[in-house]
Amino acid sequence: MAQSQGWVKRYFKAFCKGFFVAVPVAVTFLDQVACVARVEGASMQPSLNPGGSQSSDVVLLNHWKVRNFEVRRGDIVSLVSPKNPEQKIIKRVIALEGDIVKTMGHKNRYVKVPRGHIWVEGDHHGHSFDSNSFGPVSLGLLHAHATHILWPPERWQKLESVLPPERLPVQTEEEC
Repeated sequence: MAQSQGWVKRYFKAFCKGFFVAVPVAVTFLDQVACVARVEGASMQPSLNPGGSQSSDVVLLNHWKVRNFEVRRGDIVSLVSPKNPEQKIIKRVIALEGDIVKTMGHKNRYVKVPRGHIWVEGDHHGHSFDSNSFGPVSLGLLHAHATHILWPPERWQKLESVLPPERLPVQTEEEC
């Protein structure tokens, strides 16, 4: 009887040691390196959720790629909503700081993206709450870079950083 209690005690100690190492490692990984997220809504169609409301893509979000605010035009990024800090939104980067962008429904026809900001839009124009509604977004609101579609299995793919030709900035900072 004493022998079986000793085994249980050793097992419990080993479990606790593993648990108290694994949990902080997992939390750090999910917070600093990568996580997965389900994409809801139609704002990024057809790139994400092409099936409409009956399907939701699950994407891999890479936190590490945006740690130095290094984003490119065409990247699909997750960011904290400028209107609701409890919500994360996913959009495509259209313009970087210093670029002049022709807007689609914003109060100004042309906007020069200020220093430390980006211009983001959904791929499904007219069905997206994006920079055309709230203006340029601070780089500090960046959460992650969406790199792959993980679910559903038939849509497994790497997400390419492609900027639609009609959404190219009117003038980029390099051209100034």
